[in-house]
Amino acid sequence: MNQYFDQLISQSIDIWFAEDIGEGDHTTLSTIPENVRGKAGLLAKDEGVIAGIEIAQKVMKKFDPSLKSTIFIPDGSRIKNGDIVLEIEGSARSILQTERLILNLVQRLSGVATQTRVYADALSGLKTKVLDTRKTTPGLRILEKEAVRLGGGMNHRIGLFDMILIKDNHIDFAGGIEMAVRQCKSYLKERNKNLKIEVEARSLTDVEKILAEGGVFRIMLDNFTTQQTREAVKLINGRVQTESSGGITLETIRSYAECGVDFISVGALTHQIKSLDLSLKAVW
Repeated sequence: MNQYFDQLISQSIDIWFAEDIGEGDHTTLSTIPENVRGKAGLLAKDEGVIAGIEIAQKVMKKFDPSLKSTIFIPDGSRIKNGDIVLEIEGSARSILQTERLILNLVQRLSGVATQTRVYADALSGLKTKVLDTRKTTPGLRILEKEAVRLGGGMNHRIGLFDMILIKDNHIDFAGGIEMAVRQCKSYLKERNKNLKIEVEARSLTDVEKILAEGGVFRIMLDNFTTQQTREAVKLINGRVQTESSGGITLETIRSYAECGVDFISVGALTHQIKSLDLSLKAVW
């Protein structure tokens, strides 16, 4: 992560503390003496791919720099029921006050990584890579996209600022594909910006228009059938990258990949996931 994203994460951690702890964890403060120290282990109760350990460490260090942690299984690794992923040692108060936040993050991010691994495995042996989308949890996008990467997927774009993606509404409001692409290229030239341009196609005719206009690096084949996808890939013939998108499921993803597309974007990687079951237990 670059400095900008590090700053976003730091700010997010402050918001998470404010949301969960507020003026203070009165249960912990009233029951646990200040000088009590202890250990706790992050225990896997599920099989999957672990993600979020690094952000968990950032949370602990920001709350209490004296907390020490030992990673037994790093981010991106497969885990099984009974594995001890991480051990935390230090102030019992600090461990208890950060416990739920750490679990919430690691469980959700591990769910994303695990879901992504299932989709990536479905493409085994093919050139096609699975991409995420912007269908992420507000405030967690950077972390969820990192979890996708840890699970074997690739990031499409981080936000609206790091790539041009001309979709159907842009095309309709702009007055057509040609006008949208031309205005985009003019905008980038005037501002001396070097951003890649992707354009959504809703038909083979759209594909032809995009190729004729030129200046794009990828065409998104939106809601194409597999037959239409094969025709589009043949028409494009490697001149630009290809991406299939729109309602593609785990059951259909391989059939689309076999059409020869470079990428398939799947919103379900981040917005239809089951958090991995983990717990933080005191170690005596």
